[in-house]
Amino acid sequence: MATTKEIKRRIKSVKNTKKITKAMELVAASKMRRAVNQTLSSRAYAGYAWNILQSISQAASEEIYPLFQAREVKKVLAVLITSNKGLCGAYNSQIIKKTIAMLKEESGTQPNFISIGRKGDTALKRLGVNIIASFADLPDNITQKEVIPIASIILDAYKRAEYDRVLILYTDYVTALSQIPRARQLLPIVAEDLTTEVRPQEEFRKSDFGRTLEYLFEPDYHELVPSIVEKLSKMQVYQMLLESIASEQSARMVAMQNASEAAGEMIDEFTLLFNKNRQAAITREISEISAGMTTIG
Repeated sequence: MATTKEIKRRIKSVKNTKKITKAMELVAASKMRRAVNQTLSSRAYAGYAWNILQSISQAASEEIYPLFQAREVKKVLAVLITSNKGLCGAYNSQIIKKTIAMLKEESGTQPNFISIGRKGDTALKRLGVNIIASFADLPDNITQKEVIPIASIILDAYKRAEYDRVLILYTDYVTALSQIPRARQLLPIVAEDLTTEVRPQEEFRKSDFGRTLEYLFEPDYHELVPSIVEKLSKMQVYQMLLESIASEQSARMVAMQNASEAAGEMIDEFTLLFNKNRQAAITREISEISAGMTTIG
């Protein structure tokens, strides 16, 4: 049985740990609010923008722009989005499990990878796959400026026909307690794929999605479509990064909250044990005194 001195040392240690986890919880909560607001504010734009692209892709021929070209799938590029740091619950492990499942499905193509986040980069190296690019220093409050280099590598590689399919593995933010790992096809842009990519929110009119619209392009259709397609493709990459960041901060806040609660329970248990040991020691001392007085008397 531990002595009262050892128990006091353990209580102090757990209290110090609780202070750290509580501070990390508050920091994660602040970052989560900013990330969630940024994610939700861009969802409406992303949803309606992809609806426009869907209508264009149904009418456009593959020769207009290479990103519409569907080829026989022989080479696949996958983009894995994870966090740079740990202590965020099952956030990283869930998307890595999704990646392993995707590798089994695409075993015949042996996908190359672009990793975003140190945790994913480490996991991919352990899996022994080929990593063509790695991004590990993206800020939490990411902007479209930081996304351009990543999106450019993806789009240029597909336009050069280096890959026949591009997948993005990311975590979709639902609520602070729920995040869903997903594997989505980015390229080629196909109308039936876009209907699954767009996730309309309650404030959107659902009838607007999946509806083919006719547009008038000026000055020239062939000049405008390539620019529109490329910008909206980059927007999809940006939105998936925002979803992943919001999911990461939510998972970290919940993990630190659970750690703080667990530390509090440990403190209560150690305090109860300390009091029991102290009471036993006092009772023992009283018994020894009483026995000594009886002997003297």
